[in-house]
Amino acid sequence: MTDPAVLEVAVYIAAKPETVFPYFTDPARYAQWMGERARLEPVPGGSYRVSMGNGVEASGEFVEVDPPHRVVFTWGWTHDHSVAPGTTRVVVTFEEQDGGTRVVLRHYGLPDHGQREHHRKGWEIYLGRLCLRVSGGDPGPDPNG
Repeated sequence: MTDPAVLEVAVYIAAKPETVFPYFTDPARYAQWMGERARLEPVPGGSYRVSMGNGVEASGEFVEVDPPHRVVFTWGWTHDHSVAPGTTRVVVTFEEQDGGTRVVLRHYGLPDHGQREHHRKGWEIYLGRLCLRVSGGDPGPDPNG
């Protein structure tokens, strides 16, 4: 049984984990599906910063980087301290499945149901954009930019 306090979003992408994983660690690829700009140092303790535009920025640090299986980073907003920078944890796993990848994103530590729902909607939109980008499509500009 899944813990209701943990937000979980999963998608299937028709590409190998080795192809999908860099979209979470390479700044240029990250900005193709989420944000306008990303500053990523994908090593434990390295910086995780994604600028969405209009002064909205997610900030944290990488905790674990295990290509192409798993990436863990802390998360929070620099502009809204209801979820302060680095106060929550995002765990993303990449499992080879049916010739592609099942990407499972679990977001831990969000403070209340309202924040979990807000973040669920956001992660669903962004993982959909990731699917489109990895398959060669153009998801267009960041919807929050």
